[in-house]
Amino acid sequence: MHPPRGEPVVDTAVAGLSAGPVVLAWMTQFLVGTDLFVVAPLLPRIATSFDISAESTGLLVTAFSVAYVVASPFAGWISDRRDRATVLVVALVVFSAANVGTALAPGFGLLLVARVVAGIAAAATGPTVYALVSTRARPQARAQVLAVVGSGLLTALWVGAPAGSLLGRYVGWQVTFVILAAGTLLLAFPHAVVWRARPAPAPVPATGAPPPAGWSGAGVALSAVAVTTLWAFAVYTLYTFLAIALHADGRATAVTWLLVVYGIGAVAGGQLGGRLADRGDAVRITRSALALTAVLEAVVALLFPVTWTLACGLGLFALAAYAFFPAQQRHLVDLFPERATAVLSWNNSALFVGLSLAGALGGPVVHALDYQGLLYIGAAVAVAACLVARGRGARSRSGEERPAGGDRRQP
Repeated sequence: MHPPRGEPVVDTAVAGLSAGPVVLAWMTQFLVGTDLFVVAPLLPRIATSFDISAESTGLLVTAFSVAYVVASPFAGWISDRRDRATVLVVALVVFSAANVGTALAPGFGLLLVARVVAGIAAAATGPTVYALVSTRARPQARAQVLAVVGSGLLTALWVGAPAGSLLGRYVGWQVTFVILAAGTLLLAFPHAVVWRARPAPAPVPATGAPPPAGWSGAGVALSAVAVTTLWAFAVYTLYTFLAIALHADGRATAVTWLLVVYGIGAVAGGQLGGRLADRGDAVRITRSALALTAVLEAVVALLFPVTWTLACGLGLFALAAYAFFPAQQRHLVDLFPERATAVLSWNNSALFVGLSLAGALGGPVVHALDYQGLLYIGAAVAVAACLVARGRGARSRSGEERPAGGDRRQP
């Protein structure tokens, strides 16, 4: 029996999401995140395998990221017009095949090709997962649900990446990618089943204002996601070259447990950012997180020479930095509920633009200056992100300017 026209589906399991789909979405983000984050600590071992410099292996991060950036808007466009679950299943199968190719690549050139294919497939997984859960979550808890699912990605920082690093040390880095290939292939099957329920229609914002449209809407979206690019550059300059800097400083044994500290801080930060965004102004949360990110990245640079102080700085930095992302996602989904996958795809593309720039520019900067110098540059970029975020806004029907994020419902 169909609900009356114009009234939302009120089934609690659909509107609020049951545990099964959330756990499945979390596991997907965990495996995809492990694939992304494990590359950084494995760079020195990959460099040894192919007899190239550790700095040159940063191209693996760049290749994945550029492919993601190019493919993500197209994947989001398809996902919003086709069955999202089908798009997700196909992407996971391709992602699995790309990881097999990564493990079996006989040369660095083919390894780069495999990472490009993995990036293309990942472009259709993350945003689609986020869109599936966000459009089915209650509006009052949307950022918290996004944060819970996103914590799978962040848990990869302190569980998946360190585990992959240990596998790389004892049995070879290739084994890590074989395991990831098997895991993502297995997840494709339940994804084909659990998202069959029809989602509740997205609620109209409490202000009664429609989401931005046309060139105006595109301008709002591009301005918003530009902040994500700057944030990603600031964050991933620190993360991508952390293992290389510690290896060069004779502290290779500290890499694994420092990644654990960083990852725990990132998970806690994501949960905190989600809760705060559901209770207040999402854009205010993003600005605060960016300001703290800038300060704490400079602090990490100062604390880098001493391992235990570095650990404290990394934990606090990750806590502040990753509070940004669920608040940013909440803001974008509230602005563009009917184009959730597309706008989240653009946001994730912006993230990977920043990540790819960090991988491409970070190596030469570390070579010319040092790791601490790179962190000071990252802190300056976080300041720029905070300044750009300050200017965002959306127009209501009356044409008056209202603060960005103010279109969201109050719990």
